[in-house]
Amino acid sequence: MTAEEAVPEDEVAAPSPPLLLRDPLPPVIDTESALADYCAKVAAGSGPVALDAERASGYRYSQRAYLVQVRREGAGTGLIDPIAFDDLTALDAAIGDAEWILHAATQDLPCLAEVGLRPRRLFDTELAGRLLNLPRVGLASLVEHYLGRSLAKEHSAADWSTRPLPEPWLLYAALDVEVLVELRDLIAAELEATGKSEWAAQDFEALLSFTGPPTREDPWRRTSGIHKVRGRRALGLVREIWNARDEIAEQRDITPGRILPDSSILDLASSPPADLTALKQARVMRNRGPRRFVSQWHDAIERGLGMAEDELPRSSPRRDGPPPPRAWAEKFPEAAARLGRAREAIGSLAEQHDLPVENLLTPHLVRGLAWEPPEPLSAEAVDAVLEDGGARPWQRELTVPALLEALASG
Repeated sequence: MTAEEAVPEDEVAAPSPPLLLRDPLPPVIDTESALADYCAKVAAGSGPVALDAERASGYRYSQRAYLVQVRREGAGTGLIDPIAFDDLTALDAAIGDAEWILHAATQDLPCLAEVGLRPRRLFDTELAGRLLNLPRVGLASLVEHYLGRSLAKEHSAADWSTRPLPEPWLLYAALDVEVLVELRDLIAAELEATGKSEWAAQDFEALLSFTGPPTREDPWRRTSGIHKVRGRRALGLVREIWNARDEIAEQRDITPGRILPDSSILDLASSPPADLTALKQARVMRNRGPRRFVSQWHDAIERGLGMAEDELPRSSPRRDGPPPPRAWAEKFPEAAARLGRAREAIGSLAEQHDLPVENLLTPHLVRGLAWEPPEPLSAEAVDAVLEDGGARPWQRELTVPALLEALASG
């Protein structure tokens, strides 16, 4: 952009004012008496309850909560150190059947359940933002969109297992829940105005049974850069070294990459050292962290090298479902045609109802139907497949007729 094309200074949008705490920053609750006092306030409070949790994902193996933030009208904000207590069931009882307000509920529900906190009703501001097809649905973006305030997120990736927690981190944590009740009301009003309140209610209801992401088969295959590994023997070495690292990480509650980076696993698997002496001299053992566990790496390499051919992992993971769609056009043209029609139909419906495609219907359900339509094909049969796959009633009502037509054409 030339100087002549530059936007005049007086036309540049001023940054939004920062979101500030309305109440003084409360002390961390880390004693039984302080927790009992706050639980009594929550029980006597009114309206929904805003909750959030901070983990130490980049530092710890576990996904446990290291801080739980709570806010309710009449109770104020509570910053609770869950590590100081056996559980938080007293808080759960104090909340009772009041509605929870969470942002990105699937991130926090498992670690909150771990300490005894389980919602009976909830409202997820991130999911609601997706149903409204907002361009950005992070908490800071929603605060900017609805409240015209900026919300700093610089401590989101901090090591929340640190003790004592620094005051700037606590300020950040308190802001995350202080704004949620107001945000929920504004978003709920827009859901109502756009006719999407019932859709949101059904999606929120489905979240009540969420316990965490599904367990991955062969999680070692997610080693970064594994596509560069050649041969089943090398893959076996990746698996053995990855498993050794995972065991150490779990025992010490340290995120695996801080014990041995993925790149080092690939180096050892691609060019395994001949013996323990050679391993100690390897480039990847120069750092103190990996070197502390050199005997475990050596044992893993020995196991990988000593495996019989039929014990080695397959070059490609086993698939229970259909193959990747990119292979359909050449080998399964009829299925590819069905998938193309189904995707087009779902895309058109999503545009019509101002929804992201994936929130109207998850892509894996569309792929599954296109790969193997129910026989005999009928609206009832398609609806049953979608219901078994977790689609909510509102999603099935909108999509079954279009999918039925797409599957029957051709």
